[in-house]
Amino acid sequence: MRQGEGQGTDRGGGSERRIAVVGILVEDRLRAAPRVNEILGLHADMILGRMGVPYREKDVAVIALIVDGTTDEIGSLTGKLGSIRGVKVRSTVTT
Repeated sequence: MRQGEGQGTDRGGGSERRIAVVGILVEDRLRAAPRVNEILGLHADMILGRMGVPYREKDVAVIALIVDGTTDEIGSLTGKLGSIRGVKVRSTVTT
C-alpha cells in the first residue's frame, strides 16, 4: 500500500484520520437536547456508533459516541457541543 492510501488516511483535509470516543453529559435535557442532536446530525458522517442513556432520576442524559475523523473534525464536534450551556464533553483520541 502506498503512502496516503487505504485505512487511516484523511479525506483531503490534510491530517490523518483518528478513532475517538466522545462522552457527552447533558445536564439540562429539555433546553440542551435539541441543540445537541442538531450538532450530532451535522457531524453524522463521522459518527460510527452512538449510545444514549437517559438518567431520569438525576434529569441528565449520557451519550457515548465512537467517531472516525481528523483531529480538526473531532475538535469541531466536541467544541460545538462543549459550548452549549449544560453540556459537558470529554474525548479520547487514538494516536
